[in-house]
Amino acid sequence: MQPAGDFFAYPAAPDLIQLEGDERPRFWVTIDTEEDFDWDAPFSQTGYGLGSVPALGDCQRYFERAAVRPIYLVDWPIVADDRAVEILGAAQQAGYCEIGAQLHPWVTPPHDEDVNARNSYTGNLPIALQRAKMTALRDAIRDRFGVAPTAYRAGRYGLGPETGTMLAELGFRCDTSVRAGFDYRAGHGPNYRDAPLHPWWVRTGQGAVLEMPVTTVFAGLFGRAGRWLYHRTSSNSHAALARLGLVERIALTPEGIPAEKACQAIDIAIEARLPVLTFSFHSPSLQPGNTPYVRSDADLALFYRWWDVVLDHLARRGVEATTAEAILAMAERKAAS
Repeated sequence: MQPAGDFFAYPAAPDLIQLEGDERPRFWVTIDTEEDFDWDAPFSQTGYGLGSVPALGDCQRYFERAAVRPIYLVDWPIVADDRAVEILGAAQQAGYCEIGAQLHPWVTPPHDEDVNARNSYTGNLPIALQRAKMTALRDAIRDRFGVAPTAYRAGRYGLGPETGTMLAELGFRCDTSVRAGFDYRAGHGPNYRDAPLHPWWVRTGQGAVLEMPVTTVFAGLFGRAGRWLYHRTSSNSHAALARLGLVERIALTPEGIPAEKACQAIDIAIEARLPVLTFSFHSPSLQPGNTPYVRSDADLALFYRWWDVVLDHLARRGVEATTAEAILAMAERKAAS
C-alpha cells in the first residue's frame, strides 16, 4: 500500500481537478532560481557561481511588461545572495512576483550526506535529513524575504514517498515537482511517465498539498496513445518517431523546445482541458554560458523572443496568466463545491 501523502499514488480521473463548462485554462511561469554550475560535472557543495543573479532583474522587468507574475522557486545559494534578495524581494513586495522554494540538497544544510548523483534527489535521503533541509530552506526564505513560502519544487524533481507529509507539516500548500511524462530512474530518480497532467490534491495526515505537474504533452498521429508508445521505445528511436510525425514529447519550456512546438503543445493542452499550464525554466539560462540552452548573446535574444511568441499565442487562445495563490484558491473552491 502507498503511504499517505505519496505523490506517486495517482488519483483516478474523477478525482483530478477539472475545468467546468466554459471555464478557460490559465498559465503560470515557474522559474528554478538557482546557482550556476556545470551540469556535466559531479555534484559539489562548493565551486558554483552566482554570476547570473543580476540577470534576474532583466527577467523580472520583462515579465512585468508582459503582465505576468512569475514564481521564483529559490534555492539556498540564491537565498544567501544579497543581490537576489534585493531584486526579487522588491518585486515580491510590490506584488509583481511570488517567491517559492526549490531544494538542491547538495548545497543545502545540514550537510550530513555523501554528495553524489543518488543523493542529488532529496527523496532518496533519510527522512530526518530531508525534513531538516526542507526546514532550513523554508526558514531562510522566511527570514530573508519576509514571507513563508507555500509552493515547493524538489530540485531535479526529486520527490520521495514521504515528501507530501513533510510539506504539509512545514506549511507548504502546493508542490510542482512532478514532471509528467519523464522517467528519471536511470539516474536514481523518480518515475513520472504515467503522472497525470491535471492537478490533484495529495491528502496527508497533516493536511492537503496541491500537486501542480510541470506540463508536458505528447504530439503526433498517435494522439494520446503517443505517451504509451514513447515510453515503450528506446531513447534512440524518439527522434525518428518525431520526424515521422508519430509521437513527440513537448515540454512547456524555452529550454530546448522551439516556440512553434511550444505553441502546438499549448493547443494540445487546451484541447485536453488542463486547468493550468505550467511553464518552467532555470534561472542560469538568463546569462549566456551557464546552461546548454543559452550559450551566446544571440541565444539569449532567442530566449526572450520565444516568450514573445508564446505569450502572444496564449493571448490569442484566451489563456491568461495566474499565480500560485490564485491556483490554490481555484483548487480549494472546486474541492468545496
